[in-house]
Amino acid sequence: MQQNQGRTKRKAAALLEVLAVSTKLGLTSFGGPIAHLGYFHNEYIQKRKWLDERSYADLVALCQFLPGPASSQVGIGIGTMRAGLLGGVLAWIGFTMPSILFMVAFAYLLKGFNIANSGWIHGLKIVAVAIVAHAVLTMGQKLANDKIKGTIAIIAAAVVLAWQSPYSQVAVILASGLIGLLIYKDVKIPETESSKVKLNKHFSLFCISLFFALLVVAPVVRDFIPGFSIQIFDSFYRSGSLVFGGGHVVLPLLEMETVPTGWVSQQDFMAGYGATQAVPGPLFTFSAYLGAMANGIPGAVVATFGVFLPSFLLVIGALPFWNKLRRNHRIQGALISINAAVVGILLAALFNPLWITAIKSSVDFVLAAILFGMLIFWKLPPWMIVIAGVLGGILL
Repeated sequence: MQQNQGRTKRKAAALLEVLAVSTKLGLTSFGGPIAHLGYFHNEYIQKRKWLDERSYADLVALCQFLPGPASSQVGIGIGTMRAGLLGGVLAWIGFTMPSILFMVAFAYLLKGFNIANSGWIHGLKIVAVAIVAHAVLTMGQKLANDKIKGTIAIIAAAVVLAWQSPYSQVAVILASGLIGLLIYKDVKIPETESSKVKLNKHFSLFCISLFFALLVVAPVVRDFIPGFSIQIFDSFYRSGSLVFGGGHVVLPLLEMETVPTGWVSQQDFMAGYGATQAVPGPLFTFSAYLGAMANGIPGAVVATFGVFLPSFLLVIGALPFWNKLRRNHRIQGALISINAAVVGILLAALFNPLWITAIKSSVDFVLAAILFGMLIFWKLPPWMIVIAGVLGGILL
């Protein structure tokens, strides 16, 4: 009896610790996914020794291998390893909730006051141009850095721009994966030691099955059962399931799901994306803003749940099988091609909707160039770029 009570107390203490540490990170982790991984390493690995260096490196590799927000997935994985599945949930809540609350509040500010055409909102749109241009450049240098991968990226951008459809990005990703299977089937994979993960494989298989089932069933349910919440869940779940290459890549997917449907105007979409750069936590909390703009608090809850659910299912589903996945040449080859296509998809988003919505004059271009230079040459954090963009928008 006392043994059970002691075990329960230790479990509760571990859960509270996970929530407290992840909330601290959620309030202070500025700078995007790569910076988040640095904060995680400092807090979880160096300070608290929750994982060893090798296990952390393995977890980061897995989350970069899977679609979805890598930093959020790493946090979920660490929380799960530390305190079970509930620990993973609490790690996610702590890391994302501050950003979610800010973005929902910003949505209500935008809806409650007539500020959509104000100078500082226009400055946020120009910030979004600079941020995504920086992401295209840095991702392109890593993921589309030779003739074949560069060609895949350009063709992907051309297809997405010419075929304005919710299915264009999906088709490009699938086609790129098939091309990668053929071209990069003999890719060399460095030898690594196996990492040990304690998770029930049957439950993990259930999570993987549920991930694919929802991807197939949600659009069918949406067609047969009317309901705004079902529509929002389907759109955001699909977007969260298909994001390879980092948080910025969710931009074109969400834009295609929310703007043509009339849920969010192009102007409000751009303003919200710019505001997302100013807050700590994952970029995926942009979905909370879009959901709130579309349908208030219920919309924010459903959109956030929908866009992050794939991350939970994939991390929990893949962890026990990671050692086999990372040694599969075909899967690695497909990912090389998919990542190159992702650069093209983001390049297309830089033009439409970002550029054509935000850059209306030569002065706008100059401000965007200055902000871009602050990112590239001065290496300033995104939140400082947001402040400079807002001030520039007010002055202009």
